[in-house]
Amino acid sequence: MDKTNSQKSDAQTSGIYVQLDELVRLQHKASGFSFLPRQPVHSILSGRHTSKLRGRGLNFEELRNYLPGDDTRNIDWKVTARTHTPYVRVYTEEKDRTVWLLVDQRVGMFFGSQKRMKSVVAAEVAAISAWRVLSVGDRVGALVFDDTEVSVIPPHRSRERVMQILKQVVKKNHALSANPDLKPDAGKLNEALKQINHLARHDCLVCLITDGDGVDAETRRHVTRLSEHNDVLTALVYDPLEKDMPSAGRLRFANDVGQLEADTSNKKLRQGFQNEFEKKLERIQSASRRFSIPVLMLDTNNPVADQLRDAFGHHQAAKRF
Repeated sequence: MDKTNSQKSDAQTSGIYVQLDELVRLQHKASGFSFLPRQPVHSILSGRHTSKLRGRGLNFEELRNYLPGDDTRNIDWKVTARTHTPYVRVYTEEKDRTVWLLVDQRVGMFFGSQKRMKSVVAAEVAAISAWRVLSVGDRVGALVFDDTEVSVIPPHRSRERVMQILKQVVKKNHALSANPDLKPDAGKLNEALKQINHLARHDCLVCLITDGDGVDAETRRHVTRLSEHNDVLTALVYDPLEKDMPSAGRLRFANDVGQLEADTSNKKLRQGFQNEFEKKLERIQSASRRFSIPVLMLDTNNPVADQLRDAFGHHQAAKRF
């Protein structure tokens, strides 16, 4: 192993970089949750978001008499009014659906105060999601973007395709550092959304995994168009320090190339961090409310798989994505 790989292997233990073998092992944790409309009562997808999450495409099968336990939303009111007997419309699911993962690996994701970088959490979310999609026989593709390019991996139903996605994520993840030569490009988020609008024609599930930096009016236009014919889900990655910086005196923030010292006892500094986070969150949640797009809040301190199961209400019986 050369010096660079050795350094990154050591760094991985502190959550700075991901390793391919770690993402592969997450296959065993890709269970206990589902993105389909039928969710436990405590799931983030229960209630108003269920109408947006269509699951796989549905084909009309038949009309039959209403039975106790049937979903009242499937009642055919015209037939019911004409016959004076409740009838429901029965649908069958299409054999598969396409799931697109948009994975943010921009330099702004290269931040973490305690256990993991946001970029590491995003990589783990992508891996668990990809393995989950494959386990139910659906196709998975990805757009993995950093500050220089958007890499497209076309959807396919195979382990080889999942591995291709994970390798691309690892490649971009390992290119991250706090090197000042890496110029942030907030516009790459919109570029990725623009591309997925051309790729996800209809009835796809699009999962955006990001910290939300760069969300603006153009972002909302792309999301509006995307959500007209597809389901959209946002996994918003954040570090607790962004949400609530403690008053802990002078703290030193370090990475593999340098250090930065900040006086966290400065109230204005702490308030500035909190205000910036709240503004970004409000922009995202505003779009979420308008388009009924679920937002999963995922922090950098807790295991990703546990957070996904908690958000989806411990869907232990889930057999489909």
